[in-house]
Amino acid sequence: MSNSTPNILMFHCHDLGRYLGCYGRDIETPNIDAIAESGVLFENHYATAPQCSPSRGSRMTGRYPHVNGLIGLAHDGWMLNADEVTLPAYLNRCGYETHLFGLQHVADDPDRLGFDRIHSGRSLSPAVLPTIQKVNRARNVAASLESFFESGAFDAPFFISAGVFEAHRLKPADGSGFDDPSYVSDDPDTIDPPAFLPDEPVVRKELAAMHGMIHAVDDAVGTITRALEAAGIDEETLVVFTTEHGIAFPRAKGSCYDPGIEAALIMQYPSVIDGGVRCEELISNIDLVPTLLDLLEEPIPERIEGQSFLSLLTGKTYHPREQLFAEITWHDHYVPVRAIRTSEYKYLRSFWHLPRVYIPNDVYTSAVGRELHDLQSGQRPYEELYDLNADPHEQTNLIDHPEYQHVRIQLRERLGHWMEQTDDPLLDGPVFPADYDEILPEHTDWVCFARA
Repeated sequence: MSNSTPNILMFHCHDLGRYLGCYGRDIETPNIDAIAESGVLFENHYATAPQCSPSRGSRMTGRYPHVNGLIGLAHDGWMLNADEVTLPAYLNRCGYETHLFGLQHVADDPDRLGFDRIHSGRSLSPAVLPTIQKVNRARNVAASLESFFESGAFDAPFFISAGVFEAHRLKPADGSGFDDPSYVSDDPDTIDPPAFLPDEPVVRKELAAMHGMIHAVDDAVGTITRALEAAGIDEETLVVFTTEHGIAFPRAKGSCYDPGIEAALIMQYPSVIDGGVRCEELISNIDLVPTLLDLLEEPIPERIEGQSFLSLLTGKTYHPREQLFAEITWHDHYVPVRAIRTSEYKYLRSFWHLPRVYIPNDVYTSAVGRELHDLQSGQRPYEELYDLNADPHEQTNLIDHPEYQHVRIQLRERLGHWMEQTDDPLLDGPVFPADYDEILPEHTDWVCFARA
């Protein structure tokens, strides 16, 4: 790989997971697919959390949510610790001009994130969220970037974070969450639902409507890549397309099962990254910050918990991850779960009395959420173990299976060691917001690992 200093454009969206044509889904996404065909696609890229702010905070800092402090949604009052350093701040130190376009959802005050220029709304207050959603629609963010490149009002090298609202559920009158006259839905009869969802009419209908949002994302990516070409800077710009967690359906968003933590990651750097490469190694979204610093030949601070995967792109020796970790603590409710995933197994540990499947409010109140609410019936086991090769959709819990006890013990120990190393607050009991003053007595028998 060249030692030149590229411009960096990171395009990211809501609640999309890997629901893209280039990842094998039954949807046409030609502009995103084109980036994958001329760059590198990571088949096994996962988020640290199955929810927006905690996952995005990890991508911004290279650190786990319970380490950087952002263990819940930013507009609900959770925030990064005061001493956290973000990707734009790191890049500012490297001489980059840093810009924020569209959505961020990491901080209530975007000035906290260290960008030189902010081209978007400045608040996550619930009172202005409808306006923010409109401004951050994919077509509007793409149009702003197109004008920005046409104006030439930037200095190289630049870093641009371009975030869009899609495919987050809206709140239309019919309650489906995706229907909006500005999006063109696909035909429900042509939809092939993912294997973790039942093939029911309501599932097909809502997926078809979600397709309309994803088409808008793909159109925006096309607008932006053409604008880079028109400005004559496409050859010197690293384009990163990524997502923060799985789609807004049961067993995905809000869940540490694979459909919840799966995330797209595609990188294009013309004439530098070989085209059409597909990497199968395990990658976590905390790995992006150290990889970009490594690309710029900058030292990687010890506080960063991710590991660079640059050598995957350069053909040099790469020491692959043996495992990655995921977590959720707070979303609409207290949902404390920790998970470890290897290439073969997934082990999950719950630290509270939880429903069998947690469904976030935006999904629960939708038509598909109401139809599939029975998924929540019953209590979730405190420990779960899945053989991902034999059971890729995590349907059969093997935690008590005699043949898998050695795996259970090994992964349980690894998870506990990680929690100890990262000083996970769950080791000391339930974690509640500072202003939360109502802990029900019957819930005080919380479940935890004992500290060593």
